[in-house]
Amino acid sequence: MTRIQLVASGDLRESANLQCWPTQKALEEDLARVLAGLGHELVRGHPEKPEGHGFIASQREGMDIFAGLDPDAPLIVAEAVWQYSHHVLPGLTTHRGPILTLANWSGQWPGLVGLLNLNGSLTKAGVEYASLWSEDFSDAFFLDGLKEWLETGRITHDTSHVRPYDGGSADAELAQQIAQDLRSRKTILGVFDEGCMGMYNAIIPDELLMPLGIFKERLSQSALYFETKQVPETEARAVYDWMLGKGMTFHLGDNPATDLTEAQVLDQCRMYVAAVRLMDRFGCEAIGIQYQQGLKDLLPASDLVEGMLNNAERPPVARADGSVIREGAAIVHFNEVDECAALDGVMIQRVHTALGQPVENTLHDLRWGGMDASGGQDGFVWVFEISGAAPPAHHAGGWAGSESLRQPPMFFPAGGGTLKGYAKPGEIIWSRIFLQDGALHMDLGRGRAVALSTEEQERRSQGTNPEWPIMNAVLTGVSRDQMMARHKANHIQVVYANSAEEADRAMLARAELAREMGLTVSLCGV
Repeated sequence: MTRIQLVASGDLRESANLQCWPTQKALEEDLARVLAGLGHELVRGHPEKPEGHGFIASQREGMDIFAGLDPDAPLIVAEAVWQYSHHVLPGLTTHRGPILTLANWSGQWPGLVGLLNLNGSLTKAGVEYASLWSEDFSDAFFLDGLKEWLETGRITHDTSHVRPYDGGSADAELAQQIAQDLRSRKTILGVFDEGCMGMYNAIIPDELLMPLGIFKERLSQSALYFETKQVPETEARAVYDWMLGKGMTFHLGDNPATDLTEAQVLDQCRMYVAAVRLMDRFGCEAIGIQYQQGLKDLLPASDLVEGMLNNAERPPVARADGSVIREGAAIVHFNEVDECAALDGVMIQRVHTALGQPVENTLHDLRWGGMDASGGQDGFVWVFEISGAAPPAHHAGGWAGSESLRQPPMFFPAGGGTLKGYAKPGEIIWSRIFLQDGALHMDLGRGRAVALSTEEQERRSQGTNPEWPIMNAVLTGVSRDQMMARHKANHIQVVYANSAEEADRAMLARAELAREMGLTVSLCGV
């Protein structure tokens, strides 16, 4: 009998660890039964705490736990929740035994997003690992993969959908022009504090960005807090009234501890004005707000702000001289300061502007998915869901089809509203920039956002976070397990095009631009 160690990385927010622990505990019990049936013993590398959960809840705690583990024994990092990868990454970088990252196939907290974030971080760090996922840990795909890992320390996944991009874009000259403009005139990413939620995979070293002509302006969230507090209520209310005039719905209540209040929304509108002005003051092409740590104790959530910024049709913000900042244009915001999404967003903005395609783009979490229970759509349908806001241009009905609900108190004690909607049907291009072997890589593919029945949409929303926006997506030529095996991040970037032909063209133009900029580019499923 082999003793297999298990660790579970959690949140920095104790309220989340406590609420999510029963789901994690159930996963571990199921996994222990499966391993026992195969003749192995699963042993927790750290005990359940008196506080009421068994998660590693800080980087220091993780280091101390790994110092007491057998560095040569097989190790499973099991996740049923969102987790902060830096809690376990230091220990995993020096672990010599085989590593398996494992998640339940559920949209609830979700383990799949935590798994993919950890996988992307391990890939960037050059740590070898295998990965598995399952709905109930009894399917052949899971059991065969687990047995292979137990015997060899590896798992062979099908990634035949991936092929190198070797040119062929009709827009090669455009790609060269954009790349040359970036190298000669350069551009700035405004980063409001780096490394959100332990996402090591989302930080691009400066030395990889500089040859592309891209530089970081490192901004403090304390500056954003100060500037937010300087915005008068008249300006904040003008932003709020603008959204109401467009038909957006705000679900307001009276108890700020549990409800979305008008005061919270007005503070979010102040933050929007402050963010636009800071972006303009520092000459940034894109900005990213970290928020989740630090600002969460001071201000309502930044999500409403992020959705507004990423939309071409958005409330106007004026300079001191009365001129409007970037009137009629989207401002690229890279949610959760994911710098891979920032680079991608800048490329999308420039290529789609040149090609006359929609510029609104956003990252989503690769959250969950399954068959359409109502039978309206054939095949596997993904749930892409970002934790708070997508641009209204992505939603069926635009601003009028968008609504704002209070962020969950366990994550966001100061409240604040989301920018929720259900993505409209249409042709999409998906992508991800990631780091591997010290270099930048880019995957691109095609798909469709699809409309589902009201009943199926509600089922999916309630199975995740009903406050958050969803894109239901069918990907071209990529199965569920192929996507999970290849994707090196919790995030996926999406943008619409006006037709299938235009989407194909825009995808290849971005592939050509990425190659021109020196990235290793792969096309997935197309």
